[in-house]
Amino acid sequence: MINESRRGGTQASEVFVIPAQQPVSVAVAGGGRFPVRRVFCIARNYAAHAREMGGNPEREQPFFFCKPADAVLSAAEGESLRFRYPLASQDVHHEVELVVALGAGGENLDAQAARASIWGYAVGLDMTRRDLQAEAKAMARPWDIAKAFDQSAPVSAIRRATDPLPDDTRVALTVNGKPRQSGVVGDMIWTIPEIIMLLSRYYCLAPGDLIFTGTPEGVGAVLPGDELTATIDGVGELYVEVVAR
Repeated sequence: MINESRRGGTQASEVFVIPAQQPVSVAVAGGGRFPVRRVFCIARNYAAHAREMGGNPEREQPFFFCKPADAVLSAAEGESLRFRYPLASQDVHHEVELVVALGAGGENLDAQAARASIWGYAVGLDMTRRDLQAEAKAMARPWDIAKAFDQSAPVSAIRRATDPLPDDTRVALTVNGKPRQSGVVGDMIWTIPEIIMLLSRYYCLAPGDLIFTGTPEGVGAVLPGDELTATIDGVGELYVEVVAR
């Protein structure tokens, strides 16, 4: 008979045979830490960005990808992060995104439960090795190598949600003080509750899950020495310096 207590964990008397990793967490505005369980991302959720990436937003069904929790690079309020230019790429792009932090979850959520699951919001960057992504697309391979690398998910301090974000909430990014990306939450093809509902059809969502909700048009390359400022009205700012390895 299988010992049920051994499934998915350890018994109290067992010890790890190598040092255990510290739990991943994100700073919370005003104090505290938010534990990160999983990181989900929706692709091409702004029509203009879908078109600039060669997609057709009027026909394309939503699709998702994941990043490992330890890809998160957490910033405290007002802190500037150092993003190391990653290995094996010569074309790394920024994608500014609204990040939703879940405080509840479940399967097959309806709209009310989806809205109730939102704990807070943050500013995030979905950093992408675009050259490796293009290679994967050309060979009909998964995108993991382009999206799920070390430090590929810088995130600002999470701000507790009190009300739904207005449709005119601005999502923007500058590089070295020059505008690169700008859009509003109302430009999303799939709304935040719809994204949560869709994900819950495929996964049992849970507290600690983060969801990157898509990026406006204007994605572009970064280089060591670049300074990025990502801003979402009413949520916060994220400052990132790109550094050489």
